[in-house]
Amino acid sequence: MSAIIDVEELQRRRETAHFVILDCRFSLVDPEQGFYQYQQDHISGALYVDLNKELSSEVAEHGGRHPLPTPEQFSDLCRQLGVRKGETEVVVYDNSRFAFASRAWWLFKYFGHQDVRVLDGGYQAWKDAGGRLGFTPVDRPDDGIFEAKPNPFMVAERNELLVAKQPTGHTLLDAREPARFRGEQEPIDPIAGHIPAALNYPWQDLTDEEGWVQPTETRFDDISPPLVVYCGSGVTACVTLLALELAGVDDCRLYPGSWSDWCSYL
Repeated sequence: MSAIIDVEELQRRRETAHFVILDCRFSLVDPEQGFYQYQQDHISGALYVDLNKELSSEVAEHGGRHPLPTPEQFSDLCRQLGVRKGETEVVVYDNSRFAFASRAWWLFKYFGHQDVRVLDGGYQAWKDAGGRLGFTPVDRPDDGIFEAKPNPFMVAERNELLVAKQPTGHTLLDAREPARFRGEQEPIDPIAGHIPAALNYPWQDLTDEEGWVQPTETRFDDISPPLVVYCGSGVTACVTLLALELAGVDDCRLYPGSWSDWCSYL
C-alpha cells in the first residue's frame, strides 16, 4: 500500500471503509494558527491534532524542541481519535507540503499502526476537488483500541552519531533548507550549523510548491542505506523519510531530537 492517497480515492472509499481523517495543520511561528484554520473549515469529519500538544511530549533541557510522545500518550490519543489498530485506515493532511502530516504518518508507523497515508496535495487539493467540508470542530469519538508499541529500529539517538566523522555504518541526511544546513542562517535554534558528515537532502524536494508529490525514484540513487535522517526538531525530517519510503529505500531511521537536541550540548 502506498504511503500517499489521492483525493479521488479518499472520496470514493471513505463511505465504505473505517477512516479516521486527521487535520495536522500547524505553524511553528503561531502555534494556534492550525486549530484556528481547522475551526474555519476542514475536511468533513476530520479531527484536529496538535503538533506541540499531541504529536510531541514535554520539552526538556535536551531531547529537542519536539520530543516524541510516550507510548502511553500516543495510545491515549489514538483512543480519543477512535483509531483501532488493525481496523482503522488513517489519513493525515496539512497545508504545508506534508511538513506536519508526515510527522503524524511516521508516528503511527513507529507505534505499530501501518495503515496510514498522507493526502496528496493536502487540504487545498480537497477543496479544489469540491470535497465535502466541515465548519465546526468534530467531537472525538473516544472509542479507539490502541496499544502503542514503539519500534526501536526506526530511531537513532545522539550517542550513535557522536562518531559520525568516522565510518559508522550509516549515512546521515540533514532534511533542512540548504541555508540552514550551511549555517548561513538559523531562525529557530540558538546555534547554526549541521552535524559533522551529514549530507543535505531538503524535505521540500518531495513536493512542488502546491504540495503535490514529485517523482522520487532516482532522488536517492547516490546514497546507500542504512540512513539516519534529521532536521531541526524531528518534524520535517519525516517528509524526507516519507520520500525515502516512496522511493523504495529501506533501513531508514529518524534522529528524533535532531539539530535542536544536538546543538543543546554544544
